[in-house]
Amino acid sequence: MQHLTIVTTGGTIDKIYFDDKSDYKIGAPQIGDILGQLGVAFAFDVIPILRKDSLHMSAEDRALVRSTIEAQPHRHVLVTHGTDTMVETARELAAIPGKVIVLTGALNPARFQGSDAVFNIGCAVAAVQTLPDGVYITMNGRVWDPAKVRKNRAENRFEENG
Repeated sequence: MQHLTIVTTGGTIDKIYFDDKSDYKIGAPQIGDILGQLGVAFAFDVIPILRKDSLHMSAEDRALVRSTIEAQPHRHVLVTHGTDTMVETARELAAIPGKVIVLTGALNPARFQGSDAVFNIGCAVAAVQTLPDGVYITMNGRVWDPAKVRKNRAENRFEENG
């Protein structure tokens, strides 16, 4: 892989904490800074299209994600996304041919000590350059088929359907 296109949609991975409001807001995408600090050996561009909690994503938002990815010339695409509706968006992207698309996010903001963000991004980068064309989710140290995974909100993790 010589080039990675990164599409950001918001979600917990990009949340920041506002002390004066005791509230979280979605800030600027963190993935570019993370990959830059890690000194990755490939070119990448970051295309921020949304700053939404995935619970607030609409069908129109998912269509925007899809059309943005379809318009990209590069084969390898990583999408940062909120975890609550990541599976729904992945299923929407399944019909895009000729690309490897991996969605990832975080259960804790990237700016927080002990966040799973860097680990999940690393897993996603490895997955996007080794998997065949298709759409995948990387969370909790696993690569998931979007048709066979769900988020277990009570346990705050991803697991196989069934």
